[in-house]
Amino acid sequence: MKTDTYPSIPTVPPGKQPPRRRRRFSGAQRFILFLLGVAAIGVFATIGYVTWTEGKIDRIAAEDLQSLTAITPLDDGEPVNFLVVGTDDRSTLPDDWDDAFGEFAGRRADVIMLAHMVPGERIQLLSLPRDLKVSIPGHGTNRINAAYVFGGPDLLVQTVQGETGIPIHHYVEIDFAGFGSVVDSVGGVPVSFPYPVRDPKSGFSAEAGSQRIGGEQAVAYARSRSMQQLKDGSWHDMGGGDIARTGRQRELLILMFDQITSPSSAFNLPSFLPTFADQITADEGLSLGQMADLGRTALSLRSNSIESATLPVRNTRGEDGRAYVEPVDGARALLDAFVAGLPFPT
Repeated sequence: MKTDTYPSIPTVPPGKQPPRRRRRFSGAQRFILFLLGVAAIGVFATIGYVTWTEGKIDRIAAEDLQSLTAITPLDDGEPVNFLVVGTDDRSTLPDDWDDAFGEFAGRRADVIMLAHMVPGERIQLLSLPRDLKVSIPGHGTNRINAAYVFGGPDLLVQTVQGETGIPIHHYVEIDFAGFGSVVDSVGGVPVSFPYPVRDPKSGFSAEAGSQRIGGEQAVAYARSRSMQQLKDGSWHDMGGGDIARTGRQRELLILMFDQITSPSSAFNLPSFLPTFADQITADEGLSLGQMADLGRTALSLRSNSIESATLPVRNTRGEDGRAYVEPVDGARALLDAFVAGLPFPT
């Protein structure tokens, strides 16, 4: 009987392992592995950067801001409403800024603005004059900015929602110095005037033509209610008072939007994001991830997709003897368009 024979299989002596063959990668494979490594580092670096940046935001605890309206996630395409408040806190002003800001203790709501984002369509900015006559829950009739003094952000949110019928989903607050720092972080903003202008009260001044203003002058411009221009050899009041002032505030926000979305400002973004986070106070529900989603949506738009207006008002005097402004015809239509996310009526 014939027996099949097979080649003997070599055995490995105890304690020894056969030498391993090193895997050789082609140039293309090495390049792909390099890209994957860079991508992995980028992911973890981005997570760390986002966490670090978000940690800079000063948060208002949910129990201290209960009047906000719950919101459907942005992914569902629902509009998002912000109450943006600029306070006149002087305590944080840099030492090298001029003395035109005055000396006032405490903090008041100097800017009250509603911002509405309709994903993929438009951004709407609506200013509420700080002297608007309103009914403040628990405090009777007063100017709208008094709500902040009486009860802080929560009472202001409650008052604005009650008076306008606009649901507020998020709250963002910034003071004079904070706004100036954010403007500086994007390299300033470009402004242009046909004549030299000044405001002796706010400290703003600029020559005729195009120029770039930094944070201190941007704050002075946003505060200006007594703007003058040099025409025919003499200074003339430009008028408008507080209403013109709210227009300047929105103008600066739009100019900053242009700066942030401009390709030439890409190198400013690493400075802008942490500076912005460090200078704002916001509700706990506004995460940096949500802000990033909103930012990506905003980047798909251009400044001509931003509509801005001040609530139309007229001067009046209350029974308490205070000077107020109150809504006029057309105010309700403007508010209804804002709530619905429709273009502002003309």
